[in-house]
Amino acid sequence: MVAHEWDALGACLTPTVIRVGPFGDTYTPRDRYVAFLSELLPNLEGYSMHLHRVFYCDRVALAQLSENVTLDGVDTETREALVFDLDEDGRIERIEIFIQRVTSPEAADG
Repeated sequence: MVAHEWDALGACLTPTVIRVGPFGDTYTPRDRYVAFLSELLPNLEGYSMHLHRVFYCDRVALAQLSENVTLDGVDTETREALVFDLDEDGRIERIEIFIQRVTSPEAADG
């Protein structure tokens, strides 16, 4: 995703993948979701992703990560948890994205 390798990303997804974003926004199937990412990510100024940890249990994976982007000249971090449901071949068939909101600078520090 970060490297913009859209074919490789698509190979990790089932054709009927469902992506549910943090605001209930949904993208399905695979081609529509990959098109969304391929149009969005190259246009985000200063975009980076930092993977903190990944857990697997049966056919479910959880990734804790942070994404950074420059908004109005300010580097902004978004902390996230992504839940992946995997098919029997290990490809992603559902993605749900959850965002941790920081409401004040004091909350971010502590």
